[in-house]
Amino acid sequence: MLYSILCYHSEKTVGAWTPAEDAATMEKLAVVQRKLVQQGKLGPVVRLMPTTTATTLRKEQSPPVVVDGPFAETKEQLLGFYVVDCASREEVHEIARELAAANPGGALEIRPVAVINPHGDGKVTRPA
Repeated sequence: MLYSILCYHSEKTVGAWTPAEDAATMEKLAVVQRKLVQQGKLGPVVRLMPTTTATTLRKEQSPPVVVDGPFAETKEQLLGFYVVDCASREEVHEIARELAAANPGGALEIRPVAVINPHGDGKVTRPA
């Protein structure tokens, strides 16, 4: 089963890290990532750019309107995510604990993933 591990943190806090602090955190995360690669469990890992670079397509009207910003009223922002292949929820929770130890603060949201277009070819495969 594929799972996403969505990484939330205060963008203000993470943005205030020095380059050395950021590099140290990324190296701690890389240790966990290398282990997952060796186990054949790691899929894409994505670090999102700051929310100041985001736009949102609002579809309440026709035609939809694109506006600046994510417009989420939250203390924490989605800063990135992992996709991991795990045999159980317990296994993905253990991986999330390792990631949390490498990058404390914030929250990790874990969700099963249904792959509907695995080859990016526009052919939709519905999950069972």
